[in-house]
Amino acid sequence: MKGLLTKVKHGYSKRVWCALIGKSLYYFRSQEDKFPLGQIRLWEARVEEVDRSCDSDEDYEASGRSLLSTHYTIAVQPREQGPTYLLIGSRYEKDAWLYHLSVAAGSMASEVGTEFEQLVGKLLSAEGDPGSQIWRHPALCFSKDGIPSSLTTLPSQALQTEAIKLFKTCQLFINVAIDSPAIDYHVSLAQSALQVCLTHPELQNEIYCQLVKQTRRRQPPGQAGPLQGWQFLALCVGLFLPQHPFLWFLQRHLKQHGESRTEIGKYAIYCQRSVERTQQRGERQARPSRMEILSILLRNPYHHSLPFSVPVHFLNGTYQVVGFDSSTTVDEFLGRLNQSSGMRKPAQSGFALHTDDPAGRDLEHHLQGGIKICDIISKWEQASKEQHPGKSESARTVRLTYKNRLYFSQQARGETERERLLLTYQANEEIVDGHFPVNKELALEMAALLAQVEFGDFERPFSPAPKQGSAQSKSNQTLKQVLERFYPKHYRQGCTEDQLRQLRQRLSGRWGSLRGRSSSDCVRIYLTVVRKWPFFGAKLFAAKPVTPSPLQDAPVWLAVHEDGISVLEFSSMRLLVSYGHHNLMTFGGCRDDFMLVVGQSIGNSPIKDKPTEKHLFAMAKPKILEMTLLIASYINSVHQQKAAAHHLSAPALLSAPPMGFKSKEVGGRPSKGPTLL
Repeated sequence: MKGLLTKVKHGYSKRVWCALIGKSLYYFRSQEDKFPLGQIRLWEARVEEVDRSCDSDEDYEASGRSLLSTHYTIAVQPREQGPTYLLIGSRYEKDAWLYHLSVAAGSMASEVGTEFEQLVGKLLSAEGDPGSQIWRHPALCFSKDGIPSSLTTLPSQALQTEAIKLFKTCQLFINVAIDSPAIDYHVSLAQSALQVCLTHPELQNEIYCQLVKQTRRRQPPGQAGPLQGWQFLALCVGLFLPQHPFLWFLQRHLKQHGESRTEIGKYAIYCQRSVERTQQRGERQARPSRMEILSILLRNPYHHSLPFSVPVHFLNGTYQVVGFDSSTTVDEFLGRLNQSSGMRKPAQSGFALHTDDPAGRDLEHHLQGGIKICDIISKWEQASKEQHPGKSESARTVRLTYKNRLYFSQQARGETERERLLLTYQANEEIVDGHFPVNKELALEMAALLAQVEFGDFERPFSPAPKQGSAQSKSNQTLKQVLERFYPKHYRQGCTEDQLRQLRQRLSGRWGSLRGRSSSDCVRIYLTVVRKWPFFGAKLFAAKPVTPSPLQDAPVWLAVHEDGISVLEFSSMRLLVSYGHHNLMTFGGCRDDFMLVVGQSIGNSPIKDKPTEKHLFAMAKPKILEMTLLIASYINSVHQQKAAAHHLSAPALLSAPPMGFKSKEVGGRPSKGPTLL
């Protein structure tokens, strides 16, 4: 419970931002303040509504600030202390504050709150006695009719109206039978209701009270309500939880109905598990996705410890299906993925999870470790709908890719076979796209190595005469496929059919010479070759220096790597200049360009009258953001690894895994830490 109130004590009044957290009321100068002016401990305090306090009212009006002529006053008096008065402008706000302050003080007086809240308070006082007749009270049990007012105390008339609409949505979800061809009707109902509760957290207690009410039968005693009500409840518990005492009330309700012999009992057990996970991992940011809702509605989640699953794609064309629940974070998800695919932790391997772009652009989005997988899928789905209105709901789904993002040369010492294979295919992507300097002969050798990895030994068409044509055709088809996937595009463009035929013949010769070589052997050779380039593992961004610039006015590559940023000549990829991370003063977007401020001049010739240099590069806006975040990740990773190495003892350092960064001497005085624009 939060809001702007007038606090009056000892005749002095002050407008403050109040936040009820646990059993204390904190008050701040403004909503933006992080540190409170003070707090009032509420446990066992006396909380009551009183007539407006004349002396404090006069003092307040004398201060020259406007105050509603009719307002409400709540007195809060902790034990052995004087009272503090809270002045509130509307009856709805007053009722909400009075109820929540009373609960925090531990007093569940029967006259505080709505009828539903009072009944919950009585059950709490009776410690949830299962034999109590209160459980059978009509207000706590299923109703075919609508509700005239909210079940919980809400701070405004607008929220009261929303609460009544919520109940109607719940009734529609429960009463309309789920029809598989038209299931998107129920998806839409659930998403709209839960979005309202995420937008207005005050309604989160309300929807739980409504769903508990609609999943309880009065006759016979203790019988559960409709299955679809339990399915709606199963969607709720993965998003957010109600406050005390409604959380206690929900847990009692789930405990009463949880059993593995019935479908409803299984949903109740799943809800119990989900409540525990939400308590551990915190609330969600986004409403459930279509995938999440369909999973809950079409199969009972009780049967699966991880009720949802999604494929994660690798750059060698394979994928791994990984399970997760409504609270699984990216870090937890990757823990399962790495375990099943034989890879190290992301901090050791430099691999990261990415999504494709919901708008269909040629972009990938890196996912932070603390974000929940369900939130990612939901936000991607919403963004895709906004970009492609009118298209079928199931037309596009998020694509997750796992690949290397931060490459440190010393990581190679602990690489697993799976990591080496995926690094090979990632290097191939760079070669095919022209982001790697290879001549035509070397490119053909590299393509042959990957052909041996992908297809095994080259099968020459030595078939009998009648089948010679079909075997030749199959062989040619395989060679065409190898060239398309593993040979640089810019070398294939403009080739005549005769030149392509000659290229296939040369490729078959190279490939044939690798007969008998194992896949791991070819991967080892491939990585040995590509790692000879100093910028292997770097991410290249196409850019153009903005004049005036000390760099030549021609397109360049900006290579972001473990040691800093290097500017490469566009066609030859020859190094023009490098800047170490410790020399970066500021970097990031500046209007429509990427700006780089460095603490040294180009090359080794210092410019005496210029302590720093500013460079602007024209780039696509999404690439500016991607590059900025990547540089920041490298800097943060290096600092974290250095801090970890600093805190390890000498014996521990001998047994610890490689720290994954290249040590280097930093000359001169320490520079100011880099900043993100």
